[in-house]
Amino acid sequence: MKELKDRGMWFVCADMDGTLMYDMDLTGPIGLVIGNEGDGVSPLVKKNCDMVASIPMKGDIDSLNASVAAGVLSYEIVRQRMKKG
Repeated sequence: MKELKDRGMWFVCADMDGTLMYDMDLTGPIGLVIGNEGDGVSPLVKKNCDMVASIPMKGDIDSLNASVAAGVLSYEIVRQRMKKG
């Protein structure tokens, strides 16, 4: 992570306690960090991330499958980049 951060990449980890993904600028060089379904992102890795993003969920859903979370965040990154032009 350090080497990529030194080259200008920002790391965003997915966590329910993060900032709503719609309220973040995800248009730059982004590396996504997705934890496992049971424990999420480890505290050490989360500490080294630049931003923590949450995915909005409604109803009784309290977490997403890791691959689904990666897909949702990836879509939001692409959406923001396309909007920016």
